[in-house]
Amino acid sequence: MRYAIELGIATLTYAAVLAGTILLLQHHAAPSWFVLAPMLPALGVAWAILRQLRRIDEMQRRLQLEAIAVSFAATALITFGYGFLEGVGYPKLSMFVVWPLMATMWVLALGVGMRRYR
Repeated sequence: MRYAIELGIATLTYAAVLAGTILLLQHHAAPSWFVLAPMLPALGVAWAILRQLRRIDEMQRRLQLEAIAVSFAATALITFGYGFLEGVGYPKLSMFVVWPLMATMWVLALGVGMRRYR
């Protein structure tokens, strides 16, 4: 429950800062570094996840480690492969695609890992 609260607060803070940054940049001149403001609460999201990883037992930690490793490898292969496709004319993708892809791979790998131990 503590994890959900920490992650929820960090995520809501990120969303609020992101929305505020977008609105401010649309209506006012601001220094270019200001676009990085949402990264501060994003660190809070990472902090909440790391705290949770330290709280869970060894079995859950192993499942998470394997899921993160699979996610890392799958994301690397997919993005690397797509980079070759971009070289022959496929549309360029934003770097904003990488994190959702990695998160999706993490969730899928975690689901597969959890089924293995049921």
